[in-house]
Amino acid sequence: MPPLEHGHSTDEIRRRLAGGPRSSYLRDWIYGGIDGAVTTFAVVAGVAGAELPMQVVLILGGANLVADGFSMAASNFSGTKAERDDYDRLAAVERRHVALVPEGEREEIRQIFAAKGFSGAGLERIVATITSDEPGWIRTMLAEEYGLSASPRSPRMAAAATFAAFLICGAMPLLPYAFGGGLGASALATAVTFFAIGSTKSRWSLIPWWRSGLETVAVGLAAAALAYLVGFGLGSLFGIAVP
Repeated sequence: MPPLEHGHSTDEIRRRLAGGPRSSYLRDWIYGGIDGAVTTFAVVAGVAGAELPMQVVLILGGANLVADGFSMAASNFSGTKAERDDYDRLAAVERRHVALVPEGEREEIRQIFAAKGFSGAGLERIVATITSDEPGWIRTMLAEEYGLSASPRSPRMAAAATFAAFLICGAMPLLPYAFGGGLGASALATAVTFFAIGSTKSRWSLIPWWRSGLETVAVGLAAAALAYLVGFGLGSLFGIAVP
């Protein structure tokens, strides 16, 4: 039997729960990393498909790396902030309802936990316990009525995670060109990056690491191949070639 992920002694449980639930920024890292590698290599492949000089690859790839990475981080910041603002808005709504119609809010708690199978004196004790602490009461309503997380994510942390992952992974397709390599070396570096991202994220899933890595490689290289074909086609159409 594999080892358990954490201990279950009284002290271990107390220490683990003391800090409360933690926000996860895994999605932001994976999203930024994959998109950084995909879009940068798509630019590299598109320029190479048009048979433009190496300097153009580095200029356009570098510009995309910074501009698109910042754009993604800004978009993630705005989206995550909108989620946080909505959490605060709903918390204010529940706080006002608790102040104005407390019995109605108690009845909501009662029905929520009755639907979970509690009844009788046990149900009433739950209602009394939860509604005796207003912050806990509101957090319970946000989780049970609206399905919101108990730990809203930080917009700054989400944006920073996306931007950092985008820059790190997006730089990989450009490195071979910086050292005199070509499209083949860039494709290999990008494939390795995709595989590293996929195999790493398998730690948080039940998919085998090799399968997760190969799936990520397939998705990323499909996007890159499409960009290469578009670049090659447009280059042929306009007669662009290396001098």
